[in-house]
Amino acid sequence: MRSVLLVDSNQYDRERFAAVIRKEIGCIVFEADRPAEALDYLEKEEIGLLITDLFLPQKEGLALLQRVHKMNSRVVTIAAVPHDDRQAILEILQQGVFFYINIPYDFQEALITVARGLHYYDLAAHKEFRGLKIRKSDGFNGMIGNSVPMQKLFEIVNRVAADGNSTVLIHGESGTGKELVARALHACSPRRGKNFVPVNCAAIPEELLESELFGYVKGAFTGANQSKMGRIQYADGGTLFLDEIGDMKPSLQAKLLRVLQEKEFEPVGGVKPVPVDARVVAATHRDLEKGVEEGRFREDLYYRLSVVPIEIPPLRQRTEDIPMLIEKFIQVFNRSKNNPLQGFGPEAQTALSAYPWPGNVRELENLVQRMVILCGGKSVSLADLPDKYAAHSPGLPAEEREETAVVVPPAADVVPDTPDIPEVWSADGVDFNSLVSDFEDRLILKALQQTGGNKKEAAKLLNLKRTTLIEKIKKKNLEENLGALH
Repeated sequence: MRSVLLVDSNQYDRERFAAVIRKEIGCIVFEADRPAEALDYLEKEEIGLLITDLFLPQKEGLALLQRVHKMNSRVVTIAAVPHDDRQAILEILQQGVFFYINIPYDFQEALITVARGLHYYDLAAHKEFRGLKIRKSDGFNGMIGNSVPMQKLFEIVNRVAADGNSTVLIHGESGTGKELVARALHACSPRRGKNFVPVNCAAIPEELLESELFGYVKGAFTGANQSKMGRIQYADGGTLFLDEIGDMKPSLQAKLLRVLQEKEFEPVGGVKPVPVDARVVAATHRDLEKGVEEGRFREDLYYRLSVVPIEIPPLRQRTEDIPMLIEKFIQVFNRSKNNPLQGFGPEAQTALSAYPWPGNVRELENLVQRMVILCGGKSVSLADLPDKYAAHSPGLPAEEREETAVVVPPAADVVPDTPDIPEVWSADGVDFNSLVSDFEDRLILKALQQTGGNKKEAAKLLNLKRTTLIEKIKKKNLEENLGALH
C-alpha cells in the first residue's frame, strides 16, 4: 500500500490532516515532528509522498526537501507554506518540489494535491516512467508494444512532440494509457525541461476546477485569504494535460478557449490578464463531435484542441502485445515478493489473447497484480484465471464459452435485452434521464452494500475512480442511504 509521510511540528494540525488523508484517500500515513525522525522513516519505509512544513523550527523544511531529493528521487514532495509567502512558493518550485499546499491546511484543496501526487508516484513506480531517464526495456517512453498499431502511434508521437506548440487531442477508451501518451509528448518535446502538469477534469469537483486551473486572487471568495497560483500558470513554458476534457462545464470551456487563443488568462477574482505559454494536450474517451452536435461542448474549442488528433488503439486491436505487457507487469509487481510469480502458462496466455479487454491495459495490469498475489511461486494456469478470462480458452466447448464469456457490446442495429425495465411506457414516452439516474443510484448503492460501505472497494467494483464515486454520492444526495449499510 502507498505510504505518505507528513512532517509538521504542530501536533494538533498534523494529526488532524493525517486522519483526513487516511479516511479520504485510504493510504498509510506516517507522522514526524522533526527532520531527523522523517529521515528515519525514509530509510526504513517505502515512502511514496512526503509533505513537510517548509518552516519547521530553524527553517529546516527546505533542507529536508533537498536531502530527500538526493536520497530518493522517486519520492514525490509537497511543501506546506504560509498563505502570504509567495517568495517561498517560487523557491520550492525551483527546487523541484512537486507542488505546494497552504498553511493553515485547507483539507479539501490539500487532498486534491495529495491524490495527484500519489497518482504521479504510481506512474513512476508501477510503469517505471522517469521522464528522460526511460530504459529501453520500457519501450517507447513508458509505452510498451511491438504491434503495428503501436509502432504507428510511437511514430506519430515522436513527430508531434518535436513541434512543441500545437495543441493535441488524444482519443482513447478508458485504460488505454492516454496520460502516458501525453507524458511522452512532453518528454520528447523542446518543453521537456519545464513542468508537465496533469489535471483530471472529471476527478475534481466542478466548483473547485476553475480555481485549480486558473488560481485565484486574495479576497476572490470567502476563505481566499491569499492569492493562489493555478495549474495553468504552473505549466508556463511546459505542458498542460487536461484529461477527460469532455467533462468540463461550458463556462470553463470559454475561459480555456481564451488561453488557447490569446495566450493569457485571468485568475478567479482577477481583472489583470496573466500571460502564459503552455502547450495544451487534452484527452477524452467521449465523442466530442457528438458533444458539439448536442450543445455540450463548444465547437470553437473542439477545433482549437484537435489541431493534431491522436487515436490510441484498444488492447483488443493489438493482442500480440499482451505477452510483452504481462512480462513487464510481472517484473514490476514481483519486486519485494518472497514468492515471485513465475509467469503465465501457454493455455492461460491463449485465453487472455482471446478476451476482448473492455478495461484495456489497466484491466490487464490489475489482473497480473492479482495473480502475483494469489499465485506466487508458480506459473498461472488456465484454472487459476478468473472465470471471465478462462472462458475464452479455445479448449472449452462452444456452449460453455457462450455461457460464461464476457459479452462484447452489440452492434448499433441490435437491441440487447434490458434488465428490469419498469412498465412506465405511455403515449408520451418515458423520462429517460430520470430512469438512467435511478438505475445509476441503484448500481452505486448495490456496490456499497456488497462492500459493507467501503467506498474504495465499491469504486473498484464499478470501475470508477474513488473520487468520481464520492462526487456522485454527494451530487445525488445518497449519504442518507449509506447509514443502513453499516
